[in-house]
Order: sequence, then C-alpha cells, then structure tokens
Amino acid sequence: MLLVCGFPSAGWAQRSTEKFSICGDGRRATCVVDGDTFWFRGTKVRIADIDTPELSPPRCERERQRGMAAKLRLLEILNSGPLSFKSTTRDEDRFGRKLRVVYRGDRSVGDILIAEGLARKWEGSRRSWCD
Repeated sequence: MLLVCGFPSAGWAQRSTEKFSICGDGRRATCVVDGDTFWFRGTKVRIADIDTPELSPPRCERERQRGMAAKLRLLEILNSGPLSFKSTTRDEDRFGRKLRVVYRGDRSVGDILIAEGLARKWEGSRRSWCD
C-alpha cells in the first residue's frame, strides 16, 4: 500500500523530500535526535532494524564518539533524497515512537549504517558500545 501522508499501522508510506536538522531544545518537527531516532513532520520515529550508540547519556567516551558519528551520518542520509517507511509487527515502542524500517531508494538506512560500522542489527535488546 502506498500512501502520501500519515504513518499507517501496516505497509508502506512514501514521503517527499524534507530538510532535516539536528534536534534542539525547542519544538521538534523534522530533525535527528540520534543515530536511530528522528522526528518527521512532528512524529517521532525509531528506526526498527538497528541499534546505535546512545547519546543521552553515553556510558563511555567511545560510545559518545560513535553515537555522534551515527547521528551526523543519519542526518546526511535523511537529507540525501526521498524516504520511504515500512511498518514492523509493532507500530510503536514503549516510548511512543513509531517503529519503522526506513529506506532511501531500495536500501534500508539501517543497512547503510551497519555497513559503515555505525550501527548493529537490532536483536531485541541493547548491548554495550563501550567494550
């Protein structure tokens, strides 16, 4: 199913190109929080197929550095053209974020970040980035 607006609970939603920024303290509309979380048109999205280093707070300096690299690379990828989203078996996580696999063309954004060493495949729980 191809939809132009909204986040359906199942299927695909095709989106037009938007300019992303880094989220600040004010209102969040279309911005990047960290390497696996961003806001899109006022909706908070968690990239469902990956885990990236934490930034709030990082558990060690290595995690902070890798987390910043993942965040900046996600910003670059999101600003490089149209996005599409695919729903997962769960619509939202426990924090109310929409869980979506995000695509740039026919490639998962998560797969791009994994290939570049900035993310890991999500396996159901977080693991330390400080080892």
